[in-house]
Amino acid sequence: MALDLAPLAQPAETRIVLVVMDGLGGYSDSQRGTELEEAATPNLDALAAEGAVGLVEPVGPGITPGSGPGHLGLFGYDPLEFELGRGVLSAAGLEVKLNAGDVAARGNLATLDSSGRITDRRAGRLPDPEASEVVARLSTEVKIDGVEVEFVHEAQHRVLVVLRGEGLDPGVADTDPQVTLAEPRVPVALHASAERTADVVSQLDEQVRTILADHPRANVLLLRGFDSHRALPSMQERYGLSPAAVAIYPMYRGIARLVGMDVLPRPADLDAQLAALKEHWDRFDYFFLHHKGTDSTGEDGDRPGKVAAVEALDAAIPSLRDLDPDVIVVTGDHSTPTQMAAHSWHPVPALIWAERVGRDEATRFGERWCRGGGLGLRPTKDLMPIALACAGRLAKYGA
Repeated sequence: MALDLAPLAQPAETRIVLVVMDGLGGYSDSQRGTELEEAATPNLDALAAEGAVGLVEPVGPGITPGSGPGHLGLFGYDPLEFELGRGVLSAAGLEVKLNAGDVAARGNLATLDSSGRITDRRAGRLPDPEASEVVARLSTEVKIDGVEVEFVHEAQHRVLVVLRGEGLDPGVADTDPQVTLAEPRVPVALHASAERTADVVSQLDEQVRTILADHPRANVLLLRGFDSHRALPSMQERYGLSPAAVAIYPMYRGIARLVGMDVLPRPADLDAQLAALKEHWDRFDYFFLHHKGTDSTGEDGDRPGKVAAVEALDAAIPSLRDLDPDVIVVTGDHSTPTQMAAHSWHPVPALIWAERVGRDEATRFGERWCRGGGLGLRPTKDLMPIALACAGRLAKYGA
């Protein structure tokens, strides 16, 4: 049973910054090191040399996490206890209100070949204007008796789908197999109460394929993460923090909102994220900064691109340090090795920089150095209490 930190939370004039390089982790093979190991990261290396490093597992050994569980763990929520479907996270990020009984899912516009197999799960990462036109067409033309279907474009190929009607249940298996050269999965009810919803999803799939049959890239919609709204205890309640999120992509803004963060206005790029931190520095005591490029390049199998995304974040570290935070945590929500071009189960490198963390012998930030670091190998959710303790925000437990 996890220890309740709320009774231990105490105020302090300290600030914590969590920097999440999405999909940061990777693995070395016979020909090369990981992307992080091969990147030029003098500023992250300096943090590692002045702090402590280790490896974290978002869910458990050998378990490949989605972005939702990965981020919940980073915020100190056990992802096995607090489980949220991707649809709910996308809805929160897009500020789409889910009412009782609504079912939300995350959709990927994707490409099918003439035999019905998936050749691109992201339809070439459609540019936003083109994708918006596709989503608008679906919004106008999809009609299902007794069910209101709402399509909301998120970014590039990503689409939120919300089903509203009587007797709907989120217990439907994903239609997205999350691999190419496979056929989309048939919607299957995971229990009897979801049979109607599975039938609705089947109708939706059939109509979408018909409507988009003439599109050269986006001719199917793959769905995953069916869920309905549920409340989470806030970070204010759990830790006594005043937290803020500086994130660009809607899904990550959404999960921050669900755990009670104040989500700052959407920045355009990393420079704008740093400017937002500086502008709001005196208003909050905990900041979550999300960096997406390491994941999207990892999913594309773009090794040089992922290395460049790591190096771009490294270049931002001096500006972050100029704000004089008390604790800096740098890690990822999961691993996305370019060799696999997908999320993986590999442990994620992590570092904590703080006066009180206790230095180890690591002088660089990368998987091989983290493996022997002072933080050890631990669940991702453990980073939050360590950061709070380093910030002087946890009282003694017991007499």
